Amino acid sequence: EGCEPSGGICGSPSSTCGNTRVGASDSIGTMAMAQKDANQVVVGVLALQGSFAEHASSLKRSGEGVQAVEVRVAAQLEHCDALVIPGGESTTMARLAEREGMAKALREFAAAGKPVWGTCAGLIMLSDKAECTKQGGQALIGGLHVSVIRNFFGAQVESFETKLPAPACIRVQGDDDHFRAVFIRAPAIADVSEGVEVLAEYHLSDVQRQRKPDAPSKVAVAVRQGHLWATAFHPELTSDLRWHKAFADMAREVRAARAAAESQSASCPVHESNGYNRMELPCRYFVV
Repeated sequence: EGCEPSGGICGSPSSTCGNTRVGASDSIGTMAMAQKDANQVVVGVLALQGSFAEHASSLKRSGEGVQAVEVRVAAQLEHCDALVIPGGESTTMARLAEREGMAKALREFAAAGKPVWGTCAGLIMLSDKAECTKQGGQALIGGLHVSVIRNFFGAQVESFETKLPAPACIRVQGDDDHFRAVFIRAPAIADVSEGVEVLAEYHLSDVQRQRKPDAPSKVAVAVRQGHLWATAFHPELTSDLRWHKAFADMAREVRAARAAAESQSASCPVHESNGYNRMELPCRYFVV
């Protein structure tokens, strides 16, 4: 669930997957100004530890109208339409989130229905249950109804790359029917609950099956549950921007839907005494 900080399998000499960097370099004021542009979607990247710089770069290159901002304090989340939780070291990331007072804000962000995409360590943090965690357990954001196995594929030296069939949401972003998947001390999704769509699966190689004889022959490595996305691999470490484009498109669609719902509810005045939350029911259910 991490990668080498200086090249190696990451394929990038500037990779920050193993680095911890805390300290707000992107001002909240700048984020608020970006949010004023109705045509621009603001995607935050949790920047406590891991490959946040690579995700931010991929988002910036994914197309016009995408503002990528590194998020280091809870207040910055208020200006984000969506959030990426990068790969790195999930235990370290969780501890930093607790120390910086962000854990509660991250859970509330995901529960509010805003798009969140977790890659590798981010997948672990989004999951409802994680197995093979370090001693003392693993703090999770939760919300994604899956169970994951941490470091399923083994140690750093057992990291690998492969080509996998692209799901429909990725194929529509380009002509290639496959995508390059980089697995670095990666987790695997062991169990998927109802309502979770499997986007990609990986069939274990003969060597991997010999190493893990009790493991299933294939595991889920990418899933989607409504506004929550998760991948066990690292799209940010490749030149293929389709995953980032698809996520930005979803963030834009969710923001537009929320704005439409708010506009509709605003046109249906209700008495405060009736106690209804106008975002939960269509106008025809309100007593005025």
